[in-house]
Amino acid sequence: MGPALSRVLLNQVAAGERPPTIRLSRPGRVVAFGRRDVHSEGYGRAVAAARSAGFEAMERLTGGRAAVYTEGALSLTITTPEYEPGRGTMRRFGDAAETLTLALRELGVDARTGAVPGEYCPGDFSVNSGGKVKLAGIGQRMVKGGAHVGFVIVVSDSQLVRDVLEPVYRELELEWNPDTVGAIAEQGEGIQMAKVEASLLSALGSRRDLRPATLDDAARDQAEAIRSWHRSP
Repeated sequence: MGPALSRVLLNQVAAGERPPTIRLSRPGRVVAFGRRDVHSEGYGRAVAAARSAGFEAMERLTGGRAAVYTEGALSLTITTPEYEPGRGTMRRFGDAAETLTLALRELGVDARTGAVPGEYCPGDFSVNSGGKVKLAGIGQRMVKGGAHVGFVIVVSDSQLVRDVLEPVYRELELEWNPDTVGAIAEQGEGIQMAKVEASLLSALGSRRDLRPATLDDAARDQAEAIRSWHRSP
């Protein structure tokens, strides 16, 4: 339901029906395809490769190329009202990447912002470790009145990410270097999922007034109604 729920939250925030919203979740095994992947000649074969590996195939809300969630990955989405969303694109990318970078540095990771040569789903605002391995990717979607920034954060299971991406990228005919896949837990002793979540929430809270919120039934129902829009064929 992830991409569908993100779409609902973006529409609600843009319409002024919901305040700025941050969602941190553990999606499980999913290959998230970008819009360019969907129009690739090998898309159908890539979807089949993902499902053969035991992963659901979804079409994500943001751009970029295929990325992988596992049980060791986090999804972070930041949805904000924006009067002129196009004017703040780089600012939102930079602020979000800096927040994650600072959160990881608090855990002792040599976290930096920027693409690693040969990385999967390359982007200028990827978060890496020491300029050697990618730890997280970031994408963005804008609508009138609002913007959505989304992260794929690899906490553990880097080998599993590699194993799934290799056949998927082969079918999409994308060149990349599997050695650039990293995981946060590999960057220091004792770094576990709960610690990453806590550090990330602390970093977010240092910049915003965070308040716990529940997801209302109406939002869930709307997301369920459009869930099929984001499921790969």
